Amino acid sequence: MHPDLFLADLEAKPQALEALAAGLERGNPWRGGHRRVLFLGMGSSKYAAGVAARRLRALGVDAHAEYASAARPLPPSDDLLVVAISATGGSRETLDVLAHYDDVVALTNNPDSAIAGAAREVVLMEAGQERGGVACRTFQHTLVQLMALEERLTGGGRDLPALVRKAAEAADDLLRRRDEWLPKTCELLDGPNGVYTIAPAERLSSAQQSALMFREGPRRPADACESGDWSHVDVYLTKTLDYRAILFPGSAYDEQAMEWVRQRGSTVLTVGGDLRYRHDDDPDVALLTETLVAELVAATWWNQ
Repeated sequence: MHPDLFLADLEAKPQALEALAAGLERGNPWRGGHRRVLFLGMGSSKYAAGVAARRLRALGVDAHAEYASAARPLPPSDDLLVVAISATGGSRETLDVLAHYDDVVALTNNPDSAIAGAAREVVLMEAGQERGGVACRTFQHTLVQLMALEERLTGGGRDLPALVRKAAEAADDLLRRRDEWLPKTCELLDGPNGVYTIAPAERLSSAQQSALMFREGPRRPADACESGDWSHVDVYLTKTLDYRAILFPGSAYDEQAMEWVRQRGSTVLTVGGDLRYRHDDDPDVALLTETLVAELVAATWWNQ
């Protein structure tokens, strides 16, 4: 992994999204016909899969996201679509679990990978090479391609290429204006007890991926929490730590958390509130964009 190349990967996000939108205009890469879906993956892949499964369940699809490392995966069946997700295509746990299934679709960024060779079908992330060695564009593109699957299984209704182009514009806005917001954001989050990330269940992957970026690059302590659950599991930290957090707003329980934050003098940055960006009023754009804030902070700290 290399910090300078990681930053270059982040700076290429808008162009990569524009290319992905153009590809989606040419056609949806998924086939339909399944009543149940199982997503398998690790790390960032599992984060994206968890949100995708929750979105599908809300639309009436029986969908589950499981750690590929689970000892007893969901049994195979004729009506089950198994989607194995691995950006590199070489995740050991995801490769191992494929032995349980005969009919698998691989979602990967590497068409020549082991997972692509083991699957019946392959859907490519189309994220380009991540030379920094950190899953950043592939995480974003995984979310988009799983939205494409959602459209295929449910009939959709949203113009997905247009949404992806909005996300490209949002990323470009954050990147172009980073001199205005990034130094202050780095200062606010730079505490002795790590960084905490908070997001609603519908976008929990934003908190999980952001925390991972702090751990993976600059090797800072970081952890993620769901917004409503925060008042049950993380509120205690505000009493004893120099608590610093990123809040991705949108939960009905944001204010409940913020009451404790204000009472205890903790430091919380709201992305889409304190820090605004283009199209941030659209939850789907936020899902595809907001992790860029933590990624750029992580890249800055990693380069220090």
